[in-house]
Amino acid sequence: MKIFDEVNNGIKEAMKARDKVRLEALRGIKKVMLEAKTAEGSSGELSDTDAVKIITKLAKQGKDSAAIYKEQGRDDLAQAELDQVAVFETFLPEMMSDEELEEAVKLIVEKTGASGMKDMGKVMGVATKELAGKADGKAISEKVRSLLQ
Repeated sequence: MKIFDEVNNGIKEAMKARDKVRLEALRGIKKVMLEAKTAEGSSGELSDTDAVKIITKLAKQGKDSAAIYKEQGRDDLAQAELDQVAVFETFLPEMMSDEELEEAVKLIVEKTGASGMKDMGKVMGVATKELAGKADGKAISEKVRSLLQ
């Protein structure tokens, strides 16, 4: 089943269960997915890869918002954001561990023939494509930087 269909079914289930947090999070996902499907230049279809990118972005935004709320002493709002992030993460693939990420980046460095920091762009281009949805872009960047220095 496509992720878009899973979200739609999840909305129905959340409505039946009267789960407001899950319902709000799923409606947020659906809204962004519908915008992507109807955007100018799109084919009207949304692949699971694109859906994962959208949900990953929403989860990152939610975590960032929660961090800001915590800084400002608004733990109630931070918790609401983190609750939604937990719903987003149910649709995302398992994230790589630190060790798995390092091994994957080492292989990419070897494959691209990178020898120093001047090749970081080349390595990052390949790494972000291969590891999309499996690791955070910031974590990938840090690993590439540490291995190339």
